[in-house]
Amino acid sequence: MGMTDPIADLLTRIRNAQQARHEIVTLPSSNIKKAVLEILKHEGFIEDWSFQADEHQGKLNVILKYDNDENGIILGLKRVSSPGCRRYVKGKEIPQVLGGLGVAILSTSHGVLSDRDARRQNVGGELLAYVW
Repeated sequence: MGMTDPIADLLTRIRNAQQARHEIVTLPSSNIKKAVLEILKHEGFIEDWSFQADEHQGKLNVILKYDNDENGIILGLKRVSSPGCRRYVKGKEIPQVLGGLGVAILSTSHGVLSDRDARRQNVGGELLAYVW
């Protein structure tokens, strides 16, 4: 498979690391992943993330977040659009994830945005993922 779909790779690694109760997951860096992680952090789904330079494209270290019972904060991660089947929505058509408890992440002309920010700016774009 390789890195044909860096977003799917990011979501899978977070999902697997959280199931294994890891504190930190490390993955290859890319600008789109940084943007997605920034939204996950802002929306409270991860503790933090950082970039670490190396001789390649660099690494991202993601600090996962757990509740007091050590259950992962993220209940679900779903890749929506994919390289083979892109899903675009208009600003007025951005879906609510779990009645607003979850977040849709979109790639728009204004950058990678949460559904809330995209609605506020009334911009549509490619529906990258749902997180709840």
